[in-house]
Amino acid sequence: MFTAAWTASPQQPSEGFTPNWSREGFWRQSLRQVVRLTADGGRVRVRLSHAYGTSPLRIAGATVARAAAGAAVEPGSLRRLTFGGADAVRIPARGQVVSDPAELPLAAGEALTVTLHFDAATGPATFHAQAFTRSHRGPGDLLMETDGNAFSEVTESWYVLSAVETDAGRADGIALFGDSITDGFGSTPGADRRWSDALATRTGRPVLNAGIGGNLLLNDSAWYGEKALHRLSRDVLDHPGVDTLVVLLGLNDIGFSETDEQPTYKPSPVVTAAELIEGHRELIRQAREAGLRRVIGATLLPFAGSDHWGERAAKTSHALNEWIRTSGEYDAVADLHRALADPRDGDRLRPAYDSGDRLHPDDAGYAVMAEAVADVL
Repeated sequence: MFTAAWTASPQQPSEGFTPNWSREGFWRQSLRQVVRLTADGGRVRVRLSHAYGTSPLRIAGATVARAAAGAAVEPGSLRRLTFGGADAVRIPARGQVVSDPAELPLAAGEALTVTLHFDAATGPATFHAQAFTRSHRGPGDLLMETDGNAFSEVTESWYVLSAVETDAGRADGIALFGDSITDGFGSTPGADRRWSDALATRTGRPVLNAGIGGNLLLNDSAWYGEKALHRLSRDVLDHPGVDTLVVLLGLNDIGFSETDEQPTYKPSPVVTAAELIEGHRELIRQAREAGLRRVIGATLLPFAGSDHWGERAAKTSHALNEWIRTSGEYDAVADLHRALADPRDGDRLRPAYDSGDRLHPDDAGYAVMAEAVADVL
């Protein structure tokens, strides 16, 4: 039985906050991406997403290997992937494919490289904007490149790759479903210090990160993904081995309408606590219908002083958090608001946990979040 050991939620091509290659796509190039697995196994397969493609996408070839420094891989670990026995595959518009398994013993916590070769123009590429680790691009067919020197360009996004699965045979995976805080914004790039990483280390269980920076519970965004109500099935429930869902959502629905500083936040309708509560109830319903064993609600973190804060935001976030704590509709509650609050002002992040914008935690804050969730699993 295969288990999802790593995931990244697909997004439509966009500029985002940092430069990326999603709109230009790829042509006669190879792309090498590095991911950290949270489940071991003797065989590995990958899931490739063309969710936002408008014409078929050709993958000329793919390999996996144990990662070394930068774009290099461990000598002797390269394995070619096949798709229905063939080296190449065409992914239909808005479709996905799963590779055949490749023999490659891997340990939880180990870094894996996935290399894709594109010999035809891809057009704009489905991607995940904020990887907080480097991906590498180089000219031509570099599938069997070991030292990585030919990969001359770097980005901090993932492209086409949406999951890595191993034959761990486990069914106790934890999926974290949220926005930029779940995605890991504010953590140290390249260091795997998101709260999903910390939780995997703390529990020894597979942990899937289904966060998208800027994501909204109730509304779609051209920049920040489909609304959570629509993407839960694709980004969590359809992955093998998921047992528990942790929901941390609503902060952007509340806060985007408080600021004019980011044009990408528009449109940003004002939503009520009652509407957000109904959105959480719908996520709970979907998860239970899919057979998940536990659905855990996480309270919104303190965010006073950030660009998301205002009088209305304060009232709405307080009401939503109180419902999460007291309604009994979640199987358990991780009270992240209380765990990360400044003792002198409960609406603000504790300074030791603030990455600098009064909204996103730093590495220490993410570690505290993982502990708070681990305590209620």
